[in-house]
Amino acid sequence: MASPARGLDDILAAAAPQPRTSLPNVATIVTTVAALYFGREVFLPIAIALLLTFALAPLVSVLKRVGIPRLPAVIASVLGAFAVLALFSFMIASQVSELAQNIPAYQTNILAKIRSLKETGVGGGIIARLSGVVERVGQEIDKQDTSLPAATADKSPREPVPVEIVSREKPLEVLQNIVGPLISPLGSAGLIIIVVIFMLLEREDLRDRFIRLVGYGDLHRTTEALRDAGKRVGRYLLMQLVVNIVYAIPITLGLWILGIPNALLWGLLALALRFVPYIGPAIGMLLPLFLALAVAPGWSLVLWTAGLFVVMELITGNVVEPWLYGSRTGLSPLAIIVAAVFWTWLWGPLGLVLSTPLTVCLVVLGRHVPQFEFLDVLFGNEPVLEPHARLYQRLLAGDPDEATDHAEEMLEEKYLVDFYDKVAIPALLLGERDRVRGVMGDLQRRQVAASALTLVANLDENAQEEADEEDGPIGTGEAGDDSEVEDDVELPDGAGMSVLCAGGRGELDDAAAAMLAQVLEVQGATATKAGFADMEPSSIRRLELETIDTVVVGFLNRDSVKHARFLVRRLKRAKSALRVGIVFWSEAGNDDKEAAARLAQDMNADFVAHGMVDAVLGALSKDPPVALKLVVKRRMRRKRPAPGKVPAAAAS
Repeated sequence: MASPARGLDDILAAAAPQPRTSLPNVATIVTTVAALYFGREVFLPIAIALLLTFALAPLVSVLKRVGIPRLPAVIASVLGAFAVLALFSFMIASQVSELAQNIPAYQTNILAKIRSLKETGVGGGIIARLSGVVERVGQEIDKQDTSLPAATADKSPREPVPVEIVSREKPLEVLQNIVGPLISPLGSAGLIIIVVIFMLLEREDLRDRFIRLVGYGDLHRTTEALRDAGKRVGRYLLMQLVVNIVYAIPITLGLWILGIPNALLWGLLALALRFVPYIGPAIGMLLPLFLALAVAPGWSLVLWTAGLFVVMELITGNVVEPWLYGSRTGLSPLAIIVAAVFWTWLWGPLGLVLSTPLTVCLVVLGRHVPQFEFLDVLFGNEPVLEPHARLYQRLLAGDPDEATDHAEEMLEEKYLVDFYDKVAIPALLLGERDRVRGVMGDLQRRQVAASALTLVANLDENAQEEADEEDGPIGTGEAGDDSEVEDDVELPDGAGMSVLCAGGRGELDDAAAAMLAQVLEVQGATATKAGFADMEPSSIRRLELETIDTVVVGFLNRDSVKHARFLVRRLKRAKSALRVGIVFWSEAGNDDKEAAARLAQDMNADFVAHGMVDAVLGALSKDPPVALKLVVKRRMRRKRPAPGKVPAAAAS
């Protein structure tokens, strides 16, 4: 026969902590960052080529499915992409050239606005200070150096001799001055094109090499990492391009309607700068605002231009982006900001543009490769703590208010019984594990229990709303989730029933009993609470059990069978018609109904439960109470020796 309850080892195993995420040492981090910084001339083109490979790989796959061979498909995709980039750059250059020719015509409007600001007094102090500073600096520069000897009075100053500088550069030198600055960017662009072509041609071979390098022992996980990285980065770049186009077209049309010169230039810049997280849209807005300030003599054009950008940013950020890709990058907002700062410091403006997709690759790597798990923990948007561990941490910190906020968020999708069963009770089990290990003192245990009771009290309003909303029996499982309907259990109506919920051996048991009492009240039962001190032998007799139908005693420590058996007998002696149930709280529950029934029979209890649902079902059951079994004490009788025989002890 199996043991009626698990022992202390089972408690520790059930609430075992998650394995600790290993962090790289300082030397590894410093070496990696130094290599990326000093080798940016090599790593930056490779990073750009890698991201372009992710972006162009779906296009190459489509062309191959159409029937085009790999080499022509790769070359066509790469040349098409770079032709679009070249056309984009040419359009921006032509617009900038046209704008440069018209800038002198805007000087009059700028001076008029400065005069109006000075006349009205708005900003006059700042403008006056800046003008004074510039004027004093100019005077200091023009002042004659006192260390030089002064000219004698008898000698007349010499007239300046005109000097003409004639440039005699050779044609080769002129060509070198023109082409020289272009060699580096053109060389980098050519290197990127070549690397992209070879990456697309050797994509399968590179994939196999990466698998052999980091994940040969787990092909499934490494393959999933590569698929996830390609999907996330490719989708991010494509969706970001679509979002930027949707953002740039109305901006261009709006600026053209408002009369801002070179509206096409500002639309193209808005499209490109929006790839830069956070600060890109702001930079794209400042330049048209400055031009609006210079074009028109009044201020209305500036306000209309600012309103256009603000409205489009709000629509794009709150409607278009969530609709197209939401948070599928897998990065937290703070991680995007930190990544932008880090990659900008590392690789300059290009690093800022590449910060988000590069960080996405790192997060995907950390999500699937154990050696880099810390990257997913630091930058990912998934919760790093399980809900019950997060709740326990707030209870340990003595912060029931934040714990209530998290609970109310979960209750938007869960029923109260599910929250207590899947989150709150496992959190208390973590506390019991720490108590058993000796790492939690008495003061801290009482603080956790008090925070848990405050949490239960804060959820009274939610419990009342749930009770008012439900006309019939409440089911367990996710609210509104049809996939779990088959596993739902309808909790019975508790109207007209009175249940006493009590803790077994400590303050944490009292908190679990308060949670059970609140769930029973939602079901319509009259639930009262009693502490573990009320379950002492001298206190049980003082309990008012006349109107109580069922008493439920809960234990977080599963190694309490003997104590539970003792309480069952005491309570049934106090009232023979009383139903008594025992709950051994378990994080995973216990579906072995036969073992629970045998344990209840062995303890003379009416029912034994291991989770919140079973406890509610047992407490609201209409079954008659189990009669108390009489214990017959047997005494050992000494066998009398036969007549004429001497006992062995006497004979010796």
